[in-house]
Amino acid sequence: MDQRDRDLLNEIQADFPVGPHPYRVLGQRLGMNEREVLERIAGLKQEGVIRRLGASINSRKVGFVSTLLAAQVPEKKLDEFVAIVNACPGVTHNYERDHRYNVWFTLISPSADDKERTIRSLVERTGIDILELPAKKIFKIRVNFKF
Repeated sequence: MDQRDRDLLNEIQADFPVGPHPYRVLGQRLGMNEREVLERIAGLKQEGVIRRLGASINSRKVGFVSTLLAAQVPEKKLDEFVAIVNACPGVTHNYERDHRYNVWFTLISPSADDKERTIRSLVERTGIDILELPAKKIFKIRVNFKF
């Protein structure tokens, strides 16, 4: 990763342009052409530096509900459990932890009823009880890594 990649990452995180040609705009800001920007982003994605490009939307403001879930998954069922959870629409993060509850994941659903249905379905499909840890208060932070 060279300085141009670092500059591009900083720009993408802090001020991604919204418009018909965002990569051209990024290039103009950074002294690159659109093709170079796209190639650099593709390379950074391939290297695993960039996981995804997309908007962060406040799900509550658009009527969705979210929750943190945890499960105690036996080692022999871990891969199967994780595959089922990861295939579930609305699961945004999934982590294995060194804890009695060794799998923690987040779920965003269009309604409380849909959230409950999804949790019940996961329990039925996996045979694993799932603990819900709903947020009492949201403390949202913005993190930009300075490269």
